[in-house]
Amino acid sequence: MTETLSAEEQSKDRHFQALARIAEEMIDDHGKDFATGALILAAQWIAQGRIGKGEDAVH
Repeated sequence: MTETLSAEEQSKDRHFQALARIAEEMIDDHGKDFATGALILAAQWIAQGRIGKGEDAVH
């Protein structure tokens, strides 16, 4: 059975692919510890509203 992805699912898939490429580049350039730390920091900043769209975002 072939399942067609919705526009939202296709968009999310593209973002996951882009994130995987960035993570692989960071690992290749600086190692797993750097990549892990950078992704954790990014997740914390998103959760804190420091990056991303919104009234509380600080750039």
